[in-house]
Amino acid sequence: MKLVLAAAVLLLLPAAASASPSIRFGIQDDAYLSGPSLEPGLLTVDQLGVGVVRYMVNWRQVAPRKPRHPANPGDPAYDWSDVDATLGALHARKIAVLATLVRTPVWASETRTPPAVPTSKYALAAFAVAVAKRYPWLRLWEIWNEPNLQSFLKPNSPALYVQRLLNPAYVELHAMNPANKVAGGATSPRSTSTGLSPVVFMRGMHTARARLDAYSHHPYPVTRGETPSRFARGVCRFCTGVLSMARLDQLIGEVKRDFGPKRIWLTEYGYETSPPDPNGVSWGLQSQYLAEAAMRAAAAPYVDLLIQFMIQDEAREKGWQSGLIDSTGLPKPAFNSFMLPIAIAARTGTRTTIWGQVRPGAGRRPYQLLRLTPSGWKPVGAPAETAANGTYTRVVYAPPGTRFRVLSLQTATPSRPILIR
Repeated sequence: MKLVLAAAVLLLLPAAASASPSIRFGIQDDAYLSGPSLEPGLLTVDQLGVGVVRYMVNWRQVAPRKPRHPANPGDPAYDWSDVDATLGALHARKIAVLATLVRTPVWASETRTPPAVPTSKYALAAFAVAVAKRYPWLRLWEIWNEPNLQSFLKPNSPALYVQRLLNPAYVELHAMNPANKVAGGATSPRSTSTGLSPVVFMRGMHTARARLDAYSHHPYPVTRGETPSRFARGVCRFCTGVLSMARLDQLIGEVKRDFGPKRIWLTEYGYETSPPDPNGVSWGLQSQYLAEAAMRAAAAPYVDLLIQFMIQDEAREKGWQSGLIDSTGLPKPAFNSFMLPIAIAARTGTRTTIWGQVRPGAGRRPYQLLRLTPSGWKPVGAPAETAANGTYTRVVYAPPGTRFRVLSLQTATPSRPILIR
């Protein structure tokens, strides 16, 4: 009898999903969702089961000339054509949008450069009002992008960021509608030669009395061999101020220290791949890490949002290659992993807990757990349903070497397989 049990895979009743009921998973790729690629890009978004899209509302592009009435979206100085096309199409599909306000127009700064801090604390706030009036259905807002780096804000002063960008926009957006949620920070995960660490920047925001509903951050990996849960042995042992996904617990603690129990939005994340980036991870590891990062974020307190950066790789040699599709249009394994993330949450002896999500669809979604046998993939137990947010956990008993995957019964799409080690 013991031998039979050891060889068999025993399915327990599906456990309650451990993911936060409020967490949402999304995408950012402004280039892929604009111009001629907009319509096919939207079909891809639907296929992936994207719940929210982060979109950069480029102030410099929308307002190339100084408007006489900056809070009026009908001012002739404004050009909303590109924003109208993308946001209108997303709204028509009932996909939530996180609107990130970025880039200073020439007329609003003394240095006449996009990273410059505006000279007036009223300028961005008035633009935020115009955006909110033109798109009154927007509820998720983010002020600027990686202001701790001089490449995005110059000077990269947390006090100036709070006084001229974040707080004025926060006040106006909440006055427009109390349901608006405004994120501040949008910090990169580490310091650079011209940039502050997110911890230092956070402290400065606290001192300047930042007002925000959520703290947003970009927990990209920063070291070789880094996974969503740990650094490679001996790497980053003495890193100071680094807040990557591997240090998600520290990020939560730093936010709580400076701002109290605020929500946390992870508004950019991804792994660049080799090929084509020689410093990237393999396509297989990207797929695995994407699922593991989703599981980690879903289990973390306060985290409400995780945004995958890029749908398609940039074609240029020194571009960004963290997409789910390569530059030629070939889907990577991560494409499937975004649709149907699956990962091992825990293992003790032969007991393994599997976490996953079925993203295409709404409400409870039917799925089938499968096990690989010598004669092919076979069902494990009866079909089951996810939680309302598409997540599930399953407990199985299986020896090392066993492979599992999940089949979405709505789309007949299988997840990537996971291997019990």
